[in-house]
Amino acid sequence: MKAIVCTKQGAPVANNIRLQDDWPDEPAPAPGWVTIKTLASAFNHMDLWVGRGVPGLKLEYPRVSGCDACGIVESVGEGVDNAWVGRMVIANAAVVQPERQHPDDPPASTLAPNYELIGEHTHGMHKHRYSVPAANLAAIGPDADPVQAAAFGLTMLTAWSMMVTKGDLRSGQSVLITGIGGGVATAALKIAKHHACPVIVTSRHQWKLDRAKQLGADETILDEGQDWSKQVRSFTNKRGVDMAVDSAGKATHLSCIKSLARGGAYVTPGCTSGPDATTDLARIFWNQLRVLGSTMGGNEEFRELAALFNTGKLEPVIDKVYSPEECVDAYKRLEGAEQFGKIVVRW
Repeated sequence: MKAIVCTKQGAPVANNIRLQDDWPDEPAPAPGWVTIKTLASAFNHMDLWVGRGVPGLKLEYPRVSGCDACGIVESVGEGVDNAWVGRMVIANAAVVQPERQHPDDPPASTLAPNYELIGEHTHGMHKHRYSVPAANLAAIGPDADPVQAAAFGLTMLTAWSMMVTKGDLRSGQSVLITGIGGGVATAALKIAKHHACPVIVTSRHQWKLDRAKQLGADETILDEGQDWSKQVRSFTNKRGVDMAVDSAGKATHLSCIKSLARGGAYVTPGCTSGPDATTDLARIFWNQLRVLGSTMGGNEEFRELAALFNTGKLEPVIDKVYSPEECVDAYKRLEGAEQFGKIVVRW
């Protein structure tokens, strides 16, 4: 079958990408799993990490990445309801791993889930068919646009889990989003506006700020490496924002901390500019700030989001749609950070 294959590890990732016509067929689904025929698959920053190599994770090449897709369930494994067959679905690529059972371990009541990601730890969804656990599925209406559905899952789930589930975002609170243009950042903007929140966004590119304005951003900041926290406070009459959504890390962390109001939340799902950020502990304890890390999200959250998608309450931002034959161009666009929203392949 056809698959978008990363032939080896290294950068630029696009140089190592090719469309392969004879990738091995998907095996019969295991118990509890389903096999899906792909209609569309979408890119995430994780596709670049898989191509460059993930620290601490030994990856074998050639391999297929892809954490987001929409398709039709073709077959189900033992123990899965046959009613799934023929349904259009999206899937949560985050698969919860069983916890160890050790007699000396403390209670796990606050232990965060241990996830493995389809498309990172295993071959992913940038191929003609893929397999996922039935527990990770969410049904999509038969009239849904597969491109929109494919672009919806991982980034929207990541943003929702950190902002709403963990960050306890309330309607009308003010939100700062750094690096607008990427999938998680545009999802965060959509979620913030769904909650009627005033939003400030930053970017190194004026055209991305202009696009964000069209999507409802209230204020914009051109990030040229300066400390822009004073601009944020000026926009909020010196109060500061209730939540800072930051996936850049090192380059923007301190400005985010200095932009928060008392009791505000700094939420992060990643650190594309580096993990070794400088912070301000005095502000954190004196202003009683919350610093929250978040990775993906659970299946119940995923189904809540699917309900919002099915009713038209939330939708992703689409940057550009490619054919499988244009996969190298898709990777170049992602790697060059030229996108605003999600890059999608229509199969």
